[in-house]
Amino acid sequence: MGAQVHGTQEYNKSKRAGIKFNEDAMKIVQKLISNYPEGKHKSALIPILHVAQAEFGGWLSAETMDYVASILKIQPIEVFEVASFYSMFNLKPVGKCVLDVCQTSSCWLSGAEDIVKYIEKKLNIKVGETTKDGMFTLKVAECLGSCGTAPMMQCGASFHEKLTYDKVDSILDKYKAEGKQRNYTDLDYKNTL
Repeated sequence: MGAQVHGTQEYNKSKRAGIKFNEDAMKIVQKLISNYPEGKHKSALIPILHVAQAEFGGWLSAETMDYVASILKIQPIEVFEVASFYSMFNLKPVGKCVLDVCQTSSCWLSGAEDIVKYIEKKLNIKVGETTKDGMFTLKVAECLGSCGTAPMMQCGASFHEKLTYDKVDSILDKYKAEGKQRNYTDLDYKNTL
């Protein structure tokens, strides 16, 4: 497998040998696969990619995508096509907390651009960058489906709506204090501010 299959990522065969879901993650993966009839297991690809991203450091390496392909018995390029299409999948290392700020019409009109600039200044990073301590990565996203409560951002499974500078400060302080990786598989909506 070369970089042509995985975009700009280089494939390392020795790294691939060490990639394996832990027992709990594999149980989730097998359950997801069992939801689909034989020959249609590829339908479980997106939720399995979420599990893989959570399991392997918050991003999908070429080796991880190859591993997922082997589990689903599909070609690695099929995994890469999906992973590279959706903004929720990271194809390079990211911080423990990926801050996706919505930038579409409702959020933009409600001040999302100012929120992005505020976060950039507060964290001393630009969109697409990660803080030096590896805690935060800032991204912008197309519609996150919360137009009535704009501006908003998502971090893992948590939505943060009606953002203000004070609210952003509170969210960042809370995540920094927790110090844990936040994933789309967390589903801890009680942490939504």
